[in-house]
Amino acid sequence: MTSDAALAGERLPVRPVTIGPRRRRQWHALLREPGTALGLFLVVSLLLAGLLAPWLPIADPTEINLPERLHAPSAEHPFGTDHLGRDTFSRIVHGARTTLLAAAATLVLSMTIAVTVGMLSGYYGGWPDTALMWVVDLLLAFPSLILALAVAGALGPGLFNVLLAVGAVWWVSHARIIRGITLGEREMAYVTAARAAGASDRRIMLRHIAPNILGQIVVLASLDVGWIILGVAGLSFLGLGAQPPTPEWGAMLNDARPHLQTAPQLLLLPGAAIFVAVLGFNLVGDGLRDLLDPRTRRPGG
Repeated sequence: MTSDAALAGERLPVRPVTIGPRRRRQWHALLREPGTALGLFLVVSLLLAGLLAPWLPIADPTEINLPERLHAPSAEHPFGTDHLGRDTFSRIVHGARTTLLAAAATLVLSMTIAVTVGMLSGYYGGWPDTALMWVVDLLLAFPSLILALAVAGALGPGLFNVLLAVGAVWWVSHARIIRGITLGEREMAYVTAARAAGASDRRIMLRHIAPNILGQIVVLASLDVGWIILGVAGLSFLGLGAQPPTPEWGAMLNDARPHLQTAPQLLLLPGAAIFVAVLGFNLVGDGLRDLLDPRTRRPGG
């Protein structure tokens, strides 16, 4: 005979994210905010430029033309040329593809580790929680960028190694936050009902707890994209990331250092691209936080 608790556990809603009338109104209100609208415009523009870069009618970003080296902006080269005569506009557009794909891959890696560690630690408690949080506390003792620099230096130069290095250290603070969220969720009535219904720990975490904390995970991830872009670009600037002739904004900054006096646009334009990308993702992250995180939602939102 099936108990009432079992029935409750089977029928208890998991509060999935749905797009109902109220949520649609919230999205419309969010898009009407100037900051969020600007952020979406910047992010979508950069994503389209990066994704469509190989098919756009622009110059080859790796083509060397020494007779035209360090030319000022012109009709033929809107952003001028670099020290090897390569078209700077084309390299910035293709650099968006490299930098944003690298940031996306790093974000997926770091958030996967953070969610796994945080949920396991918060759900089970006891010695798994103690052991995992000991590792987290140990890694938190080191600045993330310095630790990523050490890991990237040990792995050797290369964009893939930078992704591993940044992803391997950027998850730590998020794991602690997700652990705290999971600690609160595991005491909720729907988790108790699911246990009474005989659901396994894996099912409870994946089918019940995970959907309920998804909004807060999305907020954490969206607010972290800008920092990851800065981290990847910073390591490439130091020579550990993308290697020549791959166009990447941080590497372009490094190449431009010797020519700051004669061709300052070579330093300013990639720096402006990084600034625009970080600004756009931060504005979008702030908007998503207002929409998805009830603790920070504005009154009447």
